[in-house]
Amino acid sequence: MNDPLGDMLTRIRNAQMRGKSTVVTPASKLRAWVLDVLADEGYIRGYEKVTGADGHPAIEISLKYYDGAPVIREIKRVSKPGRRVYMATRDVPSVRQGLGVSIISTSKGVMSDASARTANVGGEVLCTVF
Repeated sequence: MNDPLGDMLTRIRNAQMRGKSTVVTPASKLRAWVLDVLADEGYIRGYEKVTGADGHPAIEISLKYYDGAPVIREIKRVSKPGRRVYMATRDVPSVRQGLGVSIISTSKGVMSDASARTANVGGEVLCTVF
């Protein structure tokens, strides 16, 4: 697999289109850090580390719905393995005039765009969520 984070985002997108309450993805530190930001921003209920059917560590993500519609309307991968996207603090974009959130990998950890502006750090823009 070339893009594990992109795979996780696609699994979330597909599970929400089918109305699933949970989705399982292979475990990694980067995925857990991104899920921490999604949980802090209120886009998912939470997640827990489990053992998959094949015995490998996995993460079970509890998806969030409001009035039967998924809370995450759009989730996009920005920085891809073929083209990395880095931004300085002043260049970090706001998603949908501040209604969405960008998830950024900085030298101080993975954080939302608002947290990165507060901490005055830039980094690699991993994905945007609305």
